[in-house]
Amino acid sequence: MAATKLTADELDKLDDAKLAEELAKAKDELFKLRFQSATGQLESPGRLRSVKKDIARIYTILRERELGIRQAPGSAE
Repeated sequence: MAATKLTADELDKLDDAKLAEELAKAKDELFKLRFQSATGQLESPGRLRSVKKDIARIYTILRERELGIRQAPGSAE
């Protein structure tokens, strides 16, 4: 599993399709981490928290773009 922490600046540079892809990856990783936690095989409990924050960060950027607070890259509005 990737141990990368996504920053808001990095996510802001991605278009909506890439953000959706990152969101799907993060949700899949969260599912796997929760499964490992339930079976007692989780090696890094801090990674659960990090992935949850990454998911929240992606949702925030998507919502801000929807409300017009942030601009998607390449949009000329």
